[in-house]
Amino acid sequence: MSNILNISKSALSAAQVNITTTGHNIANATTEGYSRQVVVQSAAITQATGYGYVGKGVQVVAVNRVYNDFLSSQVNSTQSKLGELSTYHTQISQIDNLLADSSVGLTPALDHFFTSIGNVSADADSPVTRQSLLSSASTLVSQFHGLAAKLTEIGQGVNQQISATVNSINSYATELASLNDQINKSINSTGDSPNDLLDKRDQLITELSEQVQVSVVKDGNSYNVYVGSGQPLVVGKTAFSLSTEASDTDPGRLEVVLSSNGTTIPLSEKQLTGGNLAGLLRFRSETLDEAQNTMGRMATVLASSFNAQHRLGMDLNGDMGGDFFSLTDPVVTASTMNNSTGVVSASITDATLLTTSNYTLSYDGTNYAMTRASDGKRWTDTSLSTLSNTVSAAEGFSFTLDSGTIASGDSFMIKPTANGASGLELAISDVSEIAVAAPIVTDAASTNSGTATISPGTVDSNFALTSVASDITLTYASGSNSFTLSPAQSATVTVNGTTTSYASGASIPYTAGATITFGGISVAISGKPADGDTFTIGSNVDGKGDNRNALLLSALQTTSLVADKTATIEESYSQLVNTIGNKTNEMLVTSQSAEIMHNQAVTDEQSESGVNTDEEATKLIEYQQAYQAAAKLLSTSGQLFDYLLSVM
Repeated sequence: MSNILNISKSALSAAQVNITTTGHNIANATTEGYSRQVVVQSAAITQATGYGYVGKGVQVVAVNRVYNDFLSSQVNSTQSKLGELSTYHTQISQIDNLLADSSVGLTPALDHFFTSIGNVSADADSPVTRQSLLSSASTLVSQFHGLAAKLTEIGQGVNQQISATVNSINSYATELASLNDQINKSINSTGDSPNDLLDKRDQLITELSEQVQVSVVKDGNSYNVYVGSGQPLVVGKTAFSLSTEASDTDPGRLEVVLSSNGTTIPLSEKQLTGGNLAGLLRFRSETLDEAQNTMGRMATVLASSFNAQHRLGMDLNGDMGGDFFSLTDPVVTASTMNNSTGVVSASITDATLLTTSNYTLSYDGTNYAMTRASDGKRWTDTSLSTLSNTVSAAEGFSFTLDSGTIASGDSFMIKPTANGASGLELAISDVSEIAVAAPIVTDAASTNSGTATISPGTVDSNFALTSVASDITLTYASGSNSFTLSPAQSATVTVNGTTTSYASGASIPYTAGATITFGGISVAISGKPADGDTFTIGSNVDGKGDNRNALLLSALQTTSLVADKTATIEESYSQLVNTIGNKTNEMLVTSQSAEIMHNQAVTDEQSESGVNTDEEATKLIEYQQAYQAAAKLLSTSGQLFDYLLSVM
């Protein structure tokens, strides 16, 4: 009789556990990270009798969760990729929206500026058109400042988000370490798996994967979690922490480091892959830096080219033009790890050669090296000045040691164009100082009997106004078909791209249309001169009524000046807008694709580990019937026992 009672009791207990587990599944059907649980039961050990083995009921072996390591790792992997791409897209959309906004874009301001120059060339002496030019120049400067400020603001936002993400990662690491400890204690005390704690730990790994890609290694009942190239974040019940530090060569740029045993280990941007953190770092290095440097290069090229031409003109006061714009020098930052007090500065030598990259100057005790960050190109030399000349000729900027010394291991970050847009300013405010005229005038003597004419002439950076304090004369000799210069000076003649030099006092062979250059002045004589014909080059007395330099300034709009003279300033801006737009679209498409892959991974995981309420409801009816049958068996056993007692 006792055997029947025990069997009914075990049946009731098993049915109750099944009902409880099913109810737990139903209750957590919408709980994120919950894995469906199942009861594992088996027949109790049978009892041998003279007529065979008699059953002794059922026993509950365990309550297991339905969990698949492979499917879970797929969810985590796709979660990391989605976090990286969606964060990148969110960030780059800010720049895309900024540049695409015609009200704050550069193109309208550039067009208005050069239109104003055209208006000045049409009415060279008008104070109204000259003032309009200064106003449009001021507007253009403000547009550069506004864009630069917005990009700086985005960079500061990236720093804040990097800090917040690092704090979030540390929070997850601390909680994971605590769960490792709780799980180990639970298993050690009961020998059973604490399913809900295991689910919570796996869910934390998934949430952590959204912040940064991690690798998980099982160590007994613990999860050891690693980031980067194998740096530990969680080992057993010990959590390590990430933190942010200002870059040793760029104080405004936060870098991620890992704190371990009282020391910090820098984690490069290439090490931190996946998740929101990687999306922020990639956006900053691939897009934000490029956008800032491109804007800076445009401002630098515009100012440098415009200033160079403006200095070759004459203003209404009869003086040579000065700088129209002012620019800041390249940013040079000494590493905080340097062992010396060396101070290095840099300057722009040829803005047309500038790239959009930053550079690192380093010294190993023997060689100085300059490394271009964009592609790793490297220049080395034992002499700092020689290296500077080499880089200047290739990249458009030079550098020098201003004070102190450079020790072995020292390094400096050089940003040639980073502050070009924010540092652009208007250098003049007096309309009379706008150099619209050319500083020279040319003329053919009224007594000339030939048909030759002389061009208005141009000047270059070698020209000095004092050189035409007295007229320069070109006199033609028909016998030798050549000109002589008075006062005598060296000259060059360029014919069909070929230039020939002539010493001071030498006769200059005449070729119709050839360019004759001397003392920074270039003229061309065409036609047929007669013997003794003379042509003079003199000073433009006051620059009034002359628009020749304004025309040359206006021509800069359509002159290829950027990226080694492969694009105009406006084309450079358009290329930036197109590049950002294409990259934004790329991030949108790839993030949408990553979201589809992640959703599919979640669906695959849920199809195995998730709770199907319909299925659980069916099981509940099944277990309810089993419970009722076990209760009936227990009732029958009681009735039989009562009957036996009454008989006895």
